[in-house]
Amino acid sequence: MDLGISEAARILEVSESTISRWIEDGLPAFMINGRYRFNRVDLLEWATRRKIPAAALYQAPQGQDALYRLEALLEGNIHYGVPGGDKKAVMTAVADLLPLAKPGDKALAAQALWNREVKGSTVIDGIAIPHTRSPLIFGSARPIATICFLKDKVFFDPGDKAPVRIVCTLVTPSIRAHLAILARVASTLHDKEFRALLDRAAPEEELLARLKALP
Repeated sequence: MDLGISEAARILEVSESTISRWIEDGLPAFMINGRYRFNRVDLLEWATRRKIPAAALYQAPQGQDALYRLEALLEGNIHYGVPGGDKKAVMTAVADLLPLAKPGDKALAAQALWNREVKGSTVIDGIAIPHTRSPLIFGSARPIATICFLKDKVFFDPGDKAPVRIVCTLVTPSIRAHLAILARVASTLHDKEFRALLDRAAPEEELLARLKALP
Protein backbone atom coordinates (compact mmCIF):
# COMPACT_ATOMS: atom_id res chain seq x y z
CA MET A 1 0.00 0.00 0.00
CA ASP A 2 2.41 2.66 -1.22
CA LEU A 3 0.25 5.54 -2.45
CA GLY A 4 -1.81 8.17 -0.67
CA ILE A 5 -4.87 9.99 -2.01
CA SER A 6 -2.84 12.91 -3.37
CA GLU A 7 -0.49 10.56 -5.24
CA ALA A 8 -3.37 8.51 -6.64
CA ALA A 9 -5.06 11.72 -7.81
CA ARG A 10 -1.87 12.86 -9.55
CA ILE A 11 -1.40 9.53 -11.32
CA LEU A 12 -4.99 9.38 -12.56
CA GLU A 13 -5.05 13.13 -13.27
CA VAL A 14 -8.18 13.81 -11.22
CA SER A 15 -8.96 15.72 -8.03
CA GLU A 16 -8.62 14.24 -4.56
CA SER A 17 -12.38 14.59 -4.14
CA THR A 18 -12.85 12.41 -7.24
CA ILE A 19 -10.59 9.76 -5.70
CA SER A 20 -12.69 9.89 -2.51
CA ARG A 21 -15.85 9.43 -4.57
CA TRP A 22 -14.30 6.54 -6.49
CA ILE A 23 -13.43 4.81 -3.22
CA GLU A 24 -17.15 4.75 -2.46
CA ASP A 25 -17.70 3.29 -5.94
CA GLY A 26 -15.22 0.45 -5.43
CA LEU A 27 -11.71 1.82 -5.97
CA PRO A 28 -9.52 -0.60 -3.94
CA ALA A 29 -8.15 1.21 -0.90
CA PHE A 30 -6.98 0.36 2.60
CA MET A 31 -7.33 2.43 5.74
CA ILE A 32 -4.00 2.68 7.57
CA ASN A 33 -3.65 4.95 10.60
CA GLY A 34 -6.80 6.79 9.60
CA ARG A 35 -5.69 7.44 6.01
CA TYR A 36 -6.50 5.72 2.74
CA ARG A 37 -3.62 3.98 0.99
CA PHE A 38 -3.51 2.37 -2.45
CA ASN A 39 -1.54 -0.46 -4.01
CA ARG A 40 -0.04 0.55 -7.37
CA VAL A 41 -1.01 -2.70 -9.10
CA ASP A 42 -4.60 -2.60 -7.78
CA LEU A 43 -4.89 1.05 -8.83
CA LEU A 44 -3.68 0.31 -12.36
CA GLU A 45 -5.94 -2.73 -12.77
CA TRP A 46 -8.96 -0.75 -11.56
CA ALA A 47 -8.17 2.14 -13.91
CA THR A 48 -7.62 -0.23 -16.84
CA ARG A 49 -11.03 -1.87 -16.40
CA ARG A 50 -12.65 1.57 -16.43
CA LYS A 51 -10.63 2.92 -19.37
CA ILE A 52 -9.04 5.60 -17.19
CA PRO A 53 -5.56 6.61 -18.44
CA ALA A 54 -2.78 5.89 -15.94
CA ALA A 55 0.33 6.54 -18.00
CA ALA A 56 2.20 7.86 -14.96
CA LEU A 57 2.34 4.29 -13.63
CA TYR A 58 4.29 3.13 -16.67
CA GLN A 59 8.02 2.96 -16.14
CA ALA A 60 10.15 0.30 -17.77
CA PRO A 61 13.39 -0.57 -16.00
CA GLN A 62 16.12 1.89 -16.94
CA GLY A 63 17.67 1.12 -20.32
CA GLN A 64 15.20 -1.72 -21.04
CA ASP A 65 12.31 0.11 -22.69
CA ALA A 66 12.83 -1.74 -25.99
CA LEU A 67 12.38 -5.08 -24.22
CA TYR A 68 9.02 -3.94 -22.86
CA ARG A 69 7.59 -2.84 -26.19
CA LEU A 70 4.52 -4.94 -26.97
CA GLU A 71 5.59 -5.57 -30.56
CA ALA A 72 8.79 -7.18 -29.25
CA LEU A 73 6.95 -9.31 -26.70
CA LEU A 74 4.16 -10.37 -29.07
CA GLU A 75 6.19 -11.33 -32.14
CA GLY A 76 5.42 -15.01 -32.73
CA ASN A 77 2.98 -15.01 -29.81
CA ILE A 78 -0.30 -14.09 -31.54
CA HIS A 79 -2.60 -17.07 -31.96
CA TYR A 80 -5.87 -17.62 -33.84
CA GLY A 81 -8.70 -20.11 -33.40
CA VAL A 82 -7.80 -20.90 -29.79
CA PRO A 83 -10.30 -23.39 -28.29
CA GLY A 84 -12.13 -23.21 -24.97
CA GLY A 85 -15.78 -23.78 -24.13
CA ASP A 86 -15.72 -21.96 -20.79
CA LYS A 87 -13.48 -19.65 -18.77
CA LYS A 88 -11.46 -22.43 -17.13
CA ALA A 89 -10.87 -24.15 -20.47
CA VAL A 90 -9.78 -20.85 -22.02
CA MET A 91 -7.24 -20.26 -19.22
CA THR A 92 -5.81 -23.74 -19.82
CA ALA A 93 -5.64 -23.22 -23.59
CA VAL A 94 -3.93 -19.82 -23.44
CA ALA A 95 -1.47 -21.03 -20.78
CA ASP A 96 -0.54 -23.93 -23.05
CA LEU A 97 0.49 -21.40 -25.72
CA LEU A 98 2.81 -19.46 -23.41
CA PRO A 99 6.50 -19.87 -24.36
CA LEU A 100 7.49 -21.48 -21.06
CA ALA A 101 10.21 -24.11 -21.19
CA LYS A 102 10.29 -25.86 -17.81
CA PRO A 103 8.17 -29.01 -17.31
CA GLY A 104 5.00 -28.16 -15.45
CA ASP A 105 5.32 -24.40 -15.96
CA LYS A 106 2.26 -24.20 -18.20
CA ALA A 107 0.08 -25.99 -15.65
CA LEU A 108 1.30 -23.59 -12.96
CA ALA A 109 0.63 -20.65 -15.26
CA ALA A 110 -2.90 -21.89 -15.99
CA GLN A 111 -3.63 -22.12 -12.26
CA ALA A 112 -2.13 -18.68 -11.58
CA LEU A 113 -4.17 -17.10 -14.38
CA TRP A 114 -7.31 -18.82 -13.13
CA ASN A 115 -6.67 -17.59 -9.59
CA ARG A 116 -6.39 -14.03 -10.93
CA GLU A 117 -9.73 -14.35 -12.72
CA VAL A 118 -11.37 -15.69 -9.56
CA LYS A 119 -10.07 -12.64 -7.67
CA GLY A 120 -11.88 -10.31 -10.07
CA SER A 121 -12.79 -10.02 -13.73
CA THR A 122 -10.12 -8.72 -16.11
CA VAL A 123 -12.57 -8.33 -19.02
CA ILE A 124 -12.77 -5.00 -20.87
CA ASP A 125 -15.20 -4.75 -23.80
CA GLY A 126 -14.88 -8.40 -24.76
CA ILE A 127 -11.11 -8.55 -24.17
CA ALA A 128 -9.81 -10.49 -21.18
CA ILE A 129 -6.39 -9.58 -19.77
CA PRO A 130 -5.46 -12.39 -17.37
CA HIS A 131 -2.07 -11.80 -15.80
CA THR A 132 0.26 -13.11 -13.15
CA ARG A 133 3.49 -11.82 -11.70
CA SER A 134 4.78 -15.03 -10.15
CA PRO A 135 8.54 -15.62 -10.52
CA LEU A 136 7.93 -19.28 -9.65
CA ILE A 137 6.70 -19.94 -13.19
CA PHE A 138 9.16 -17.70 -14.93
CA GLY A 139 12.55 -18.81 -16.15
CA SER A 140 14.07 -15.46 -17.17
CA ALA A 141 13.90 -11.75 -16.49
CA ARG A 142 11.93 -11.09 -19.68
CA PRO A 143 8.14 -10.69 -19.51
CA ILE A 144 5.82 -12.79 -21.68
CA ALA A 145 2.77 -11.53 -23.57
CA THR A 146 0.38 -13.31 -25.92
CA ILE A 147 -2.78 -12.41 -27.81
CA CYS A 148 -5.22 -15.25 -28.42
CA PHE A 149 -8.23 -14.92 -30.70
CA LEU A 150 -10.77 -17.48 -29.49
CA LYS A 151 -12.42 -19.95 -31.85
CA ASP A 152 -15.74 -19.32 -30.09
CA LYS A 153 -16.81 -16.39 -27.93
CA VAL A 154 -17.11 -17.23 -24.23
CA PHE A 155 -18.99 -15.50 -21.43
CA PHE A 156 -16.52 -15.37 -18.54
CA ASP A 157 -19.01 -14.26 -15.89
CA PRO A 158 -22.82 -14.12 -15.65
CA GLY A 159 -22.78 -10.33 -15.36
CA ASP A 160 -20.70 -9.74 -18.49
CA LYS A 161 -22.38 -7.50 -21.06
CA ALA A 162 -20.52 -9.14 -23.93
CA PRO A 163 -18.69 -12.45 -24.42
CA VAL A 164 -14.91 -12.61 -24.51
CA ARG A 165 -13.45 -12.98 -27.99
CA ILE A 166 -9.81 -12.00 -27.34
CA VAL A 167 -7.47 -12.94 -24.50
CA CYS A 168 -4.31 -10.91 -23.90
CA THR A 169 -2.18 -12.84 -21.41
CA LEU A 170 0.70 -11.39 -19.40
CA VAL A 171 3.28 -13.19 -17.28
CA THR A 172 5.83 -10.97 -15.57
CA PRO A 173 8.74 -11.67 -13.20
CA SER A 174 8.31 -8.67 -10.88
CA ILE A 175 5.88 -5.99 -9.73
CA ARG A 176 7.82 -3.34 -11.65
CA ALA A 177 7.64 -5.32 -14.89
CA HIS A 178 3.97 -6.07 -14.20
CA LEU A 179 3.15 -2.37 -13.87
CA ALA A 180 5.15 -1.47 -16.97
CA ILE A 181 3.52 -4.04 -19.25
CA LEU A 182 -0.03 -3.72 -17.91
CA ALA A 183 0.12 0.07 -18.22
CA ARG A 184 1.35 -0.24 -21.81
CA VAL A 185 -1.47 -2.68 -22.62
CA ALA A 186 -4.03 -0.31 -21.08
CA SER A 187 -2.67 2.58 -23.13
CA THR A 188 -2.65 0.52 -26.33
CA LEU A 189 -6.29 -0.50 -25.90
CA HIS A 190 -7.20 3.20 -26.05
CA ASP A 191 -5.83 3.36 -29.60
CA LYS A 192 -8.83 3.21 -31.97
CA GLU A 193 -6.83 1.90 -34.92
CA PHE A 194 -5.36 -0.96 -32.91
CA ARG A 195 -8.77 -1.82 -31.47
CA ALA A 196 -10.18 -1.94 -35.00
CA LEU A 197 -7.44 -4.40 -35.98
CA LEU A 198 -8.27 -6.56 -32.98
CA ASP A 199 -11.98 -6.48 -33.79
CA ARG A 200 -11.35 -8.01 -37.20
CA ALA A 201 -8.64 -10.40 -35.98
CA ALA A 202 -6.08 -8.81 -38.29
CA PRO A 203 -2.97 -10.80 -39.27
CA GLU A 204 0.01 -10.66 -36.93
CA GLU A 205 2.06 -8.45 -39.23
CA GLU A 206 -0.65 -5.76 -39.24
CA LEU A 207 -1.00 -5.83 -35.47
CA LEU A 208 2.76 -5.59 -34.95
CA ALA A 209 3.07 -2.77 -37.48
CA ARG A 210 0.49 -0.70 -35.61
CA LEU A 211 2.20 -1.38 -32.28
CA LYS A 212 5.52 -0.21 -33.72
CA ALA A 213 3.86 3.03 -34.83
CA LEU A 214 2.61 3.82 -31.32
CA PRO A 215 4.73 5.92 -28.92
